[in-house]
Amino acid sequence: MLVRLSGVALHRLGMLQGSMRSNPAAGASAAGEPVVLTADAGLAITACSSAGTRVDAARKVVPVKSLRQLLTGEDIIQLVIRLGLLALLIIWTFLIIRPFVPILAWSGVLAVAFYPAFSWVARMLGGRPKTAAAILTLVTLGIVIGPATWLGISAVDGVRELAHQLGTGDLALQSAPEQLKSWPLVGPWLFELWDQAYTNIRAVLREVAPYLQPLAGPLLSLAGDAGVGTLQFLVSVFVAGFLFPHGPRLVAAGRGFLFRIVPEQSEHFLGLAGATIRAVAQGVIGVAIVQALLAGIGFKLAAVPSAGLLAFIVLLLSIVQIGAFLVLLPVIIWIWTAKDVTTALVLTVFLVLVGFIDTMLKPLVMGRGLNTPTIVIFVGVIGGTLAHGIVGLFIGPIILSVAWELMMAWIRTEDQVGAAEG
Repeated sequence: MLVRLSGVALHRLGMLQGSMRSNPAAGASAAGEPVVLTADAGLAITACSSAGTRVDAARKVVPVKSLRQLLTGEDIIQLVIRLGLLALLIIWTFLIIRPFVPILAWSGVLAVAFYPAFSWVARMLGGRPKTAAAILTLVTLGIVIGPATWLGISAVDGVRELAHQLGTGDLALQSAPEQLKSWPLVGPWLFELWDQAYTNIRAVLREVAPYLQPLAGPLLSLAGDAGVGTLQFLVSVFVAGFLFPHGPRLVAAGRGFLFRIVPEQSEHFLGLAGATIRAVAQGVIGVAIVQALLAGIGFKLAAVPSAGLLAFIVLLLSIVQIGAFLVLLPVIIWIWTAKDVTTALVLTVFLVLVGFIDTMLKPLVMGRGLNTPTIVIFVGVIGGTLAHGIVGLFIGPIILSVAWELMMAWIRTEDQVGAAEG
């Protein structure tokens, strides 16, 4: 049994040990007799002739050997060679799969985001996961190939036209329509406001046009990558369809991987990553895509110029949580100047509902509030687009949001451990 001694007790034991060594006879006579320390030590112990030996053994420090002392030169060379081969294998593997990283990331996001729907369809079909995966894949392909491709082509045309105008330095703006003057109450005020904005913006654009010309190249590059991005989307949908039936095994593999990195928090981090992916993919990206598609349909029905480009801007504004009304309100005003009253009224009601659809859908698809700051999503949109093109526009904010949530959870865990130890 180990007994923790105070400094005074250890000092007196040392004095006792010294006296025993200098006077063996006294030590022999004292052996086996109880020695009571004073009250300030707070202890009563029985000292015998072996007490000094035990104290000396407890005070000995075991030397820690270095790696060079434990291993021979040949062992160190073999260890370096193995580590070098392992590093070469990891780097080579990354170089091989690097072109497929956006596809794999997007397919993983789709699999996590739609797995609850897959489970529900599989249960409705009587436990047929492969059939459920095929149905969900076909539905997703229909959405991507149908309205998304139609709207995407229109958006590409609008981006190319904008890039051409930036390259020539002549940006086309819509002047204030004369019909605004005939509107009751707000008509003259709206016409004057529009006309002043048109004049001022046109003057500003003439000044900054030379500085905007370098943006034409990246815009054309983004438009050129649209075809590759669409192909990546299609491949991602197919890969996600193959991942659905293997969901439990993939989750178990992810749990085992996290357990080797953060054993105490593996379950918590795995659940947090899945919840964040679903929250951003469904509540941010999904709602933004639905809102942009519906807005694009309304713009097409109203024959709004550059309808696809405006819908793409609605998509960006929705993803970064700014809101679609920044585009919808000017379009609604333009519709009332260009269409008859009945058509303008119907389109206005439709576009207003589209503008509020994010407010209606987000509470339904997001089980928990999104704690990720808007600036993180914004940086993810910009960085993802620059790194991976059109696919990065969607996977960028998701990956960055997951990284942010895991980092904040790790910081909170460290703070709680520090507070508990303190």
